[in-house]
Amino acid sequence: MGRGFPNRFSTQYRCYSVSMLAGPNDRSDVEKGGKIIMPPSALDQLSRLNITYPMLFKLTNKNSDRMTHCGVLEFVADEGICYLPHWMMQNLLLEEGGLVQVESVNLMVATYSKFQPQSPDFLDITNPKAVLENALRNFACLTTGDVIAINYNEKIYELRVMETKPDKAVSIIECDMNVDFDAPLGYKEPERRSQNQDEPTEEEPDPSSYADMDLGFRAFTGSGNRLDGKTKGIEPNPVPLAASDIKRGIPNYDFKVGKITFIRNSRPQPRRVIDDVSS
Repeated sequence: MGRGFPNRFSTQYRCYSVSMLAGPNDRSDVEKGGKIIMPPSALDQLSRLNITYPMLFKLTNKNSDRMTHCGVLEFVADEGICYLPHWMMQNLLLEEGGLVQVESVNLMVATYSKFQPQSPDFLDITNPKAVLENALRNFACLTTGDVIAINYNEKIYELRVMETKPDKAVSIIECDMNVDFDAPLGYKEPERRSQNQDEPTEEEPDPSSYADMDLGFRAFTGSGNRLDGKTKGIEPNPVPLAASDIKRGIPNYDFKVGKITFIRNSRPQPRRVIDDVSS
């Protein structure tokens, strides 16, 4: 009598995507996780084999030598058929109606996993770690190298499983797992300029450039008219102002909103007291 595996479930099914599942009920929830739908005969066989819970399975496409792991959601498929999420069929390189080998397995409980978003759009999510942890509740296990798909705000985000511990395939049911992220695929770090370039040094201005500045009020620079109507001697002849004599204003660093300060150019002269000299 040859050696057998009395507690091992192993069979082949033709697999289809969930959209091919017949029935009035919408089963889009299957696409949001990592579980499959199997026929009722599988449940009967698994019960007789005393398979340990949770029921976890290894899926293998022998034509492409691709494999992944999954859980089971329901046993309502037609005999000889199983329904898989679309992302799982892509990982296995399976087409509609292709053959997949389904085997029962026992996996170690996960303690750590690292993911790489396949698009920088994943960074637009306010709290990506919380979103991922919530989405993983619909998964039963993870396999290193898989590209899983999660649905958030009616948008599909793909993430590659870069690493899992303590094994390359782990169970994530009722576990305390640390989650980490790699930089998204195609992400580029923003260019950072050096501090010297960001803060240009202040250079002493050239006094000759002050000639183009608005000089403000200058006394006796206007024109006038003589009472006798003559124009001789009424042309303005202002004193030329050297550029070196122009002084730049100093800002008032103690300025406060609502307070007006009047600055005098000359100091007030002290009052002169004239004592009457008695004759």
